[in-house]
Amino acid sequence: MNPSTLSSSHTHPSLLLPSSSPSLTKRRRFRVSLPRCSSDASSSSPPPPPPRPLKDLKGIEALVDKLSPPARLATSAVIVAGAVAAGYGLGSRFGGSRYAALGGAAALGAAGGAAAYALNASAPQVAAVNLHNYVAAFDDPSKLKKEDIEAIANKYGVNKQDEAFKAEICDIYSEFVSSVLPPGGEELKGDEVDRIISFKNSLGIDDPDAAAMHMEIGRKIFRQRLEVGDRDADVEQRRAFQKLIYVSNLVFGDAASFLLPWKRVFKVTDSQIEVAVRDNAQRLYASKLKTVGRDIGAEQLVALREAQCLYRLSDELAENLFREHARKLVEENISVAVGILKSRTRAAPGVSQAVEELDRVLAFNNLLISFKNHSDVDRFARGIGPVSLVGGEYDGDRKIEELKLLYRAYVSDALSGGRMEDNKLAALNHLRNIFGLGKREAEAISLDVTSKVYRKRLAQAVSDGALEMADSKAAFLQNLCDELHFDPQKASELHEEIYRQKLQQCVADGELSEEDVAALLRLRVMLCIPQQTVEAAHSEICGSLFEKVVKDAIASGVDGYDADVKKSVRKAAHGLRLTRETAMSIASKAVRKIFINYIKRARAAGNRTESAKELKKMIAFNTLVVTELVKDIKGEPEDVSTEEPVKEDIILTEDEEWDSIQTLKKIRPNKELMEKLGKPGQTEITLKDDLPERDRTDLYKTYLLFCLTGEVTRIPFGAQITTKKDDSEYLLLNQLGGILGLSGKEIVEVHRSLAEQAFRQQAEVILADGQLTKARVEQLNNLQKQVGLPQEYAQKIIKSITTTKMSAAIETAVTQGRLNMKQIRELKEANVDLDTMVSENLREILFKKTVDDIFSSGTGEFDEEEVYEKIPSDLNINKEKARGVVHELAKSRLSNSLVQAVALLRQRNRNGVVSSLNDLLACDKAVPSQTLSWEVPEELADLYTIYLKSDPTPEKLSRLQYLLGISDSTAASLREMGDRLLNVSAEEENFVF
Repeated sequence: MNPSTLSSSHTHPSLLLPSSSPSLTKRRRFRVSLPRCSSDASSSSPPPPPPRPLKDLKGIEALVDKLSPPARLATSAVIVAGAVAAGYGLGSRFGGSRYAALGGAAALGAAGGAAAYALNASAPQVAAVNLHNYVAAFDDPSKLKKEDIEAIANKYGVNKQDEAFKAEICDIYSEFVSSVLPPGGEELKGDEVDRIISFKNSLGIDDPDAAAMHMEIGRKIFRQRLEVGDRDADVEQRRAFQKLIYVSNLVFGDAASFLLPWKRVFKVTDSQIEVAVRDNAQRLYASKLKTVGRDIGAEQLVALREAQCLYRLSDELAENLFREHARKLVEENISVAVGILKSRTRAAPGVSQAVEELDRVLAFNNLLISFKNHSDVDRFARGIGPVSLVGGEYDGDRKIEELKLLYRAYVSDALSGGRMEDNKLAALNHLRNIFGLGKREAEAISLDVTSKVYRKRLAQAVSDGALEMADSKAAFLQNLCDELHFDPQKASELHEEIYRQKLQQCVADGELSEEDVAALLRLRVMLCIPQQTVEAAHSEICGSLFEKVVKDAIASGVDGYDADVKKSVRKAAHGLRLTRETAMSIASKAVRKIFINYIKRARAAGNRTESAKELKKMIAFNTLVVTELVKDIKGEPEDVSTEEPVKEDIILTEDEEWDSIQTLKKIRPNKELMEKLGKPGQTEITLKDDLPERDRTDLYKTYLLFCLTGEVTRIPFGAQITTKKDDSEYLLLNQLGGILGLSGKEIVEVHRSLAEQAFRQQAEVILADGQLTKARVEQLNNLQKQVGLPQEYAQKIIKSITTTKMSAAIETAVTQGRLNMKQIRELKEANVDLDTMVSENLREILFKKTVDDIFSSGTGEFDEEEVYEKIPSDLNINKEKARGVVHELAKSRLSNSLVQAVALLRQRNRNGVVSSLNDLLACDKAVPSQTLSWEVPEELADLYTIYLKSDPTPEKLSRLQYLLGISDSTAASLREMGDRLLNVSAEEENFVF
């Protein structure tokens, strides 16, 4: 059957796409023998193919059926011979002539030949009918053998390629293929390809003819799709077409690409064909995987690999399908285990049942891992390896809690015997990987469960005395950790937690008794708790109680720190068994917060007087409250003084050269002032670590300025008056320095800076013009004694002021060009530091001006050592940079000097011409030049003549001759002529501009 004789394909829409036009369903319907199933019966088994009806032989076909090929040939010969003879006889009888007899013989012979041809021509049709009836007699057409078909063909002497016989074979093949392919709603079983290939070989049909039948089946599916009117049926027909493509491609193998023109006939794309092949291969492989259970063996894995290759499924898809199947098997066990754990009616053995399900999961996972490491792994199905729940039902945040619940149950079961076996550890690692739990999540669960078991075993060891009687308690605890695979560091943290709980119970009444101390010591020894851990626990727990007592004491204020408060502080400090350092640390933290509040209010004050008042409140708080608090913490008697003269000693002994500063003398208390103000405040709690040094010195300086100016009150019209000034403020200043944590050196530095500031301000007024006179020196000496600044530092300030004034004057002179190198050298001889007084930029400008003066001096001299070495050294500038400046100036001045010389020549200024030519020679000496060019050679000759008459040195004259480009002969002629050109009257000269 020729596919070209079938209906045209250019109007076929893609069978792999949904119907695009409802008008297709209105076309003429055709009756076909392809079985269909409706959408509601898609899951039922396909009905058996209808029996093939028998065909009857008609007319001459019955005669041909009874004749063998030789008999049929003999009969044909007899018919032809008889017809010829009869024709000849009739022609002779009725025609009466020989020609008539021959004509009659020819006519009847032709008729006999036609009858004989018809007899032989009907043989293929008779053979086809017999083949049809023979196949119809079979219940299973696949039992048909190739020999049977050849026997029928030989019986009637026909060729299998005869049209009628071949058409019958094609029809049989087409019906078989249609019956083998399941309807659209059913899946392939996997044996369709083998059955079709076997039947094709039995029929002996050629691949092109068989392929044409597959294309015809596709057309039938297309026509059938036109008949359906609902969407579900349309989907079924599309799936049927996909299965046809897939099975056909497998049947014809590599030849399918040119035997099956799906794209040309049905307008489908390569991607649609690939999808059809892929989807059906996946379905077949998935159905094959359904037979695989948790007890999979190597033979099944090999069979799966063979099936994958047979189905033409890619390794990637096969791997994904296998992993998905393995995941579903595992998910079944997990779902059962989760149901058991979540069951409200579950009994105690429920956890064991859930663990059994997890053991099955682990066994299956270990089996797959072993297959992955098998030597024949290349022959196994793709995708074997550890199981993972990624991409499945339990891959999500909503299910993670259930997996954690299972993991916790497995950990609890593993520790139910009081120890953790090595195999259980490995199982837990595999289970964590299967569940996809993070390392931290799994460790947190294991730690929680193991901690409870450890606590239980530890409590048992303490209660039965096993831990206390152990020779080495550390070894006992380490052995317990090893049995449970518990981190010793976590065990130490647990011991600390137990100790803290015990300590909190003991201090519930506000103090520790001797019995409590003994019990805590016993617990500490048994649990091997380090001393620093014990101290930290006491500091935190007992310290929090003590901190509350301290805060209450501080909150009582200056007037509320009475005997009851003192008693509570002493009781807490002693009863809670805190070390003096710890108690002082707690008190220091609370006190420093109060100090900081005073500091904040002092900074926020509007003026210096208000800031000083806040600082005085802080000093009073320190003296009346904090000092008493420190005494109570230390447990000192009431009559013991807390005076510590260390601060004063530091001030007295350090930096003795500053003893003359008046403000520093005043902060040292005398007896009368001490008796007036009472005992000094404590200096153990300070703000040294809470505030930067700058902030602390600024606060100290603020109060020092208050001591100097006194309390200032503003009156109308913007005036100020000092209403109160008392030297006792200096003693408070000393206490402020102790609160701020300032060292003696830092305090001295504040006083020194203030004294220097006062001296500098008045000295700058005295030395306004930078000149020192005898009267001014006396004024400065009196000022220095009044402030108390040492002579050495006063002289430094005076020198700084005069130097600054001188520096300004020198810079002005350089800028205005009133300073030359001679003056610079005189200043250096007078020990004036020019480097600090004159900026480098100005020194470079001075060097450039000096070099420019050399090039315009008119002497023609250039001293390289002076310019390149001495002057840069005197100005302290970079010598290489200076050399570059010289070269740049020389190049620019060289050409300018020639132009200037010609201009002066035209003005008949001989002296100017000589000076300009000397400048040209000086520039050439700095940077040797080539011969210069000029538009009027006569002017160059005149320049040479004028310079010749100035009595120059031979070297200069020779160099000028070279630069002006004058030959030796011209130079000799000019010497003879003298200054003839210059004696010509001005009217006869013709200057070319």
